[in-house]
Amino acid sequence: MAHEDDTAPDHSADLALALLLADEADAIALARYRAADLDVSLKADHTHVTDADKAVERAIRARLEAERPHDAFYGEESGRAGESTRQWIVDPIDGTANFLRGVPIWATLISLVVDGEPVVGVVSAPALGRRWWGSAGAGSFGSDIGKAATPLRVSAIDSLADASLSYNGLQYWMKAGRVDNLLALADQVWRTRAYGDFWSYMLVAEGAIDISGEFDLQPYDMAALCPIVTEAGGRFGGIDGGDGIWHGSALATNGRLHDAVVAAVAPVSTSPRDSV
Repeated sequence: MAHEDDTAPDHSADLALALLLADEADAIALARYRAADLDVSLKADHTHVTDADKAVERAIRARLEAERPHDAFYGEESGRAGESTRQWIVDPIDGTANFLRGVPIWATLISLVVDGEPVVGVVSAPALGRRWWGSAGAGSFGSDIGKAATPLRVSAIDSLADASLSYNGLQYWMKAGRVDNLLALADQVWRTRAYGDFWSYMLVAEGAIDISGEFDLQPYDMAALCPIVTEAGGRFGGIDGGDGIWHGSALATNGRLHDAVVAAVAPVSTSPRDSV
């Protein structure tokens, strides 16, 4: 866990608000989870949305408009609103496909981004009974919902041969033209799984696995995850390098393995001679 920095801005009030928002989201989403009359439709990008996604985002947005009227908002379902250096980024249900099929790996992701940097993140997965949160300079924590929190710390694994990798979705690596890179990395690590969605990144923060990565992501898929991983001592950025949430892909590691993973999955360059 990162040590508290007395010189860093205090985000404790924002974190407290985010945790209250997560309580509200849990109550709304759980009431619709496995509901026989769940309303499901397809969005323009051919991903699913349910009445629970919409209801959770409406509730969070309304509370933020009341509590933080000068902050901007960016939600997966309703888009962007407002102009501010402080922006709340929300994925009301990360793992909607799981939610609508009755798979318990789904969560509400709530984050505050200041000047483009995620400084508060809350991930609440009520069907798993787990919640994780973190804020810049103050560490990250996890708990079974309703129980005492414990600090998070990434693993100390420093060799790919001993590392556990979650690749999250093979089809996304295929669409990115990088499945051969993934297979090459898989051949170097100890173990591969696809735990999926937010959960892989929380497992990195907990030190249970060492690497998680995927393509085809939006900021609302990543913003809440980033401070939790980094405050646990890990590193979060794009698969091709660079930190933060603005790369369209995500790579989270325990930090020790980060550069080696980036190198292992880097696109193969084609020299002029090869193209002749």
